[in-house]
Amino acid sequence: MNLPFKIDLTNKVAVITGGGGILCGAFAKALAACGAKVAVLDLRKPNADKVADEIVQNGGIAIGVECNVLEKESVENARKVVTEGLGTCDILINGAGGNHPKGTTTKEYLFKEDLLNKEEGVITFFDLDQKGIEFVFNLNFIGTLIPTQVFAKDMIDKKDAVVINISSMNAFTPLTKIPAYSGAKAAVSNFTQWLAVHLSKVGIRVNAIAPGFFLTDQNRSLLINPDGTYTDRSKKILSQTPMERFGDPEDLIGTLLWLVDAKASGFVNGTVIPVDGGFSAYSGV
Repeated sequence: MNLPFKIDLTNKVAVITGGGGILCGAFAKALAACGAKVAVLDLRKPNADKVADEIVQNGGIAIGVECNVLEKESVENARKVVTEGLGTCDILINGAGGNHPKGTTTKEYLFKEDLLNKEEGVITFFDLDQKGIEFVFNLNFIGTLIPTQVFAKDMIDKKDAVVINISSMNAFTPLTKIPAYSGAKAAVSNFTQWLAVHLSKVGIRVNAIAPGFFLTDQNRSLLINPDGTYTDRSKKILSQTPMERFGDPEDLIGTLLWLVDAKASGFVNGTVIPVDGGFSAYSGV
């Protein structure tokens, strides 16, 4: 990985939930390249191990740890593994999250005929599944809250301790079709601000990164057609992104390292930083 700049994280322990994914996997590799000992936490341990193994092969220190961020016992077990293998946490990145079809409508707008002449496969707001909504909200918000409860205890009064949550463009302006995900990420942003205030007296800074549109394993089928061309939703997104492209994982690394490094951002606390190619600044006109 080509780092935009390097910071010294020697002897720091970084814990990254959702670390087996594309974006948080890049975070793990970047922090390791700066000298951190990295715990890659993921629901799917093979994904966590793959990222950790790549870090080790490049001379870094990392372990893959199975962790379900919605179960406190699982997170506590992960904490035990991390503490025994690497030490106590200094840097926590809450990256686990995602969407689910049961929290998603199939159309951007509701029309009366959608209710009068019900078509197979059409999911309106009124058809959304409560359990699906709960799963999406819990995965993103509760899946941020629980790991913070577990790992932040070890971070109290530690030098340069920092929590970084992963929000989204949806937190600023909700996207069509995905009310559960949009609401959950808005909650993550609000929680970031609340937690920054709450933990300010024990030396833990809390900030968030709000990525714009990046191609990941979760959204690739929604944004890219089987033939490699952009879907209609992709075209709409890019038309509202002044830089007219999707982000690359490395586009997030500079913001990550800046927020982690107390020398650079020691007075930055309770912020949500958009990294979106101008999407949140564009009115469409």
